[in-house]
Amino acid sequence: MVTVTSRIRSFSVRATGIAAVIALAGLVSATTATNTLASPDDWLSFDSKDTWDPGFDRSFAKQWEIQPARGYPTISPTNLTYMRAAVKRYANIVARGGWDRVPMIKLHTGSTHRAVIALRRRLQAEGDLSRDEGGYAQTFDSYVEAAVKRAQLRHGLPPTGTVDKATILALNVPASARLRQLRTNLTRIKQLQAPTKGRYIVVNIPAAQIEAVDNDKVVSRHVGVVGKVERPTPILKSKIHEVNFNKEWILPPTVIRKDLVPKARAGKPRKVFEHYGVDIYANYNAFKKDKPLDPAKIDWSSPAAMNYFYAQKAGEENPLGYIKINFPSPHQVYMHDTPAKSIFARNFRAESSGCIRVQNIPQLAAWLLKDNGWDLNRITEMKQTRERVDVKLKQKVQLYFAYVTSWATPDGMAHFRRDLYGRDGVGVTATAY
Repeated sequence: MVTVTSRIRSFSVRATGIAAVIALAGLVSATTATNTLASPDDWLSFDSKDTWDPGFDRSFAKQWEIQPARGYPTISPTNLTYMRAAVKRYANIVARGGWDRVPMIKLHTGSTHRAVIALRRRLQAEGDLSRDEGGYAQTFDSYVEAAVKRAQLRHGLPPTGTVDKATILALNVPASARLRQLRTNLTRIKQLQAPTKGRYIVVNIPAAQIEAVDNDKVVSRHVGVVGKVERPTPILKSKIHEVNFNKEWILPPTVIRKDLVPKARAGKPRKVFEHYGVDIYANYNAFKKDKPLDPAKIDWSSPAAMNYFYAQKAGEENPLGYIKINFPSPHQVYMHDTPAKSIFARNFRAESSGCIRVQNIPQLAAWLLKDNGWDLNRITEMKQTRERVDVKLKQKVQLYFAYVTSWATPDGMAHFRRDLYGRDGVGVTATAY
């Protein structure tokens, strides 16, 4: 069922944007903030520029985005066979004493250093480098470079072939910790009981990745942005029932409580709300009737300030982008587009307040709405027309928000992601890279 509520007029933003923060950096100046775009679920942290992690080569983006390796879905029951084999292999590695640490020395093709000897041994331990490969032991040659790239891909790192700090930290996670992660995630995948028939979507939180699955085959994979450590994305199981196009942004409670209201209390409220382009309403009914309140007439010291209805209309600066995917959740989270795309290219993508931003979301929306007769062309047209449309799925699609930090693939390799929220019980070593 499609309900067209109205054609959206071009939204003239009353202010010039919202202050931006690049990952792990401080707040930018108010001058820089004037031309930036808002984040939908992290009021003060979003990407407004084409910023890449240091050392990230754009040419690797396409290859990196399809990880984990093609094959079965990450939470497929079929993967349990490969997981059990990996557990056995890593138990043998641990029984033999594990592996030695790699020195914290940056290495690249052409380097000659004693640290390359340790690097070779470490890469051989998990099968990234064959023990039969020739070359001089202290020389970082093409064989070592190819092995480093394989190891980086298995750990969700940009496959640059250069041994940087993040790569060394990933390689230096003890074998015993990796074995525990494999065993823990074997149990997690068992408990999820993902179907082998029908359609579902899984968001793997530690991998910051989304898979669309049909009859136990991955239809598409998408890079995602997930919740910060202090604002984690919840683990959940639900069903997608609706896709919104060009929807207003209803500010979530976390943003209201931790970001917006404190800003209003600290400064001149009217200027704050003009700057951020957000309206205040007494309640939802007032919002529907378009009867906003004057920020200057509100007692911001009162607890009542947390209970108003805050919204930003659809438009170029709306942080939802033009697509929002809905499903029942007690955590008030959702999946959505974003006008700021550069964050998808970062290695570390835990930058939201719990909601999931989806790279190439039009493709995912077209897949969800195919039973409704929608295709990618029609999805794309919605961005151009700015028409406000809600589409109820004819067939709801199962959804999993899962916490999977390791899995195995049919090629016999084990994949690992950082233990983002520290839930594997292996300490900080698996979260540091």
